[in-house]
Amino acid sequence: MMAEDGISDFGFAKRKAARQLGASESEALPTNAEIEAELRAWQALYQDEEQAERLHEMRAAAVDIMRLLADFRPYLTGGALDGTAGRYSELEIELFPESAKEVEIFFLNQDLAYIHREPRKPAPGAPEAVLSLDWDDIPVRLSIYPAGAERAGRRHHQERARLPQVEALLKPATTTE
Repeated sequence: MMAEDGISDFGFAKRKAARQLGASESEALPTNAEIEAELRAWQALYQDEEQAERLHEMRAAAVDIMRLLADFRPYLTGGALDGTAGRYSELEIELFPESAKEVEIFFLNQDLAYIHREPRKPAPGAPEAVLSLDWDDIPVRLSIYPAGAERAGRRHHQERARLPQVEALLKPATTTE
């Protein structure tokens, strides 16, 4: 489901798979790390070149978007950062502005089309707002958090990267002999 349908939420994918298999959600389910390892193996088998190209495109788009939104302290997260992004993955960027409204005002002033979405579950640590847009045919999800949340603990130990780290991911690997 994650590789072929573009589902990026580990918990949702686990619950859906458990229901499809007739298992209860309380039964032993694989860890996120186990799922990520299997996702990487599947991509290596079935999407090797395509996945590498898509990952590069997504990271290049992330650099452009992060430069554009630099005032809102952007971080790249998700599959484009950890290398598991595939054919249907969204580019996931977290923003930490002084106010969620200032991001929307910026988009309106730049004449950039977006859709405002409410976060799925209002919970501690959830974003204040989510903006969805397309950037060069790449779906982008901008999760907007309060400015103070930037230094708060990370949910589920999800990694995130600032612009210089993402730019470094785009540089070709150099070999030393």
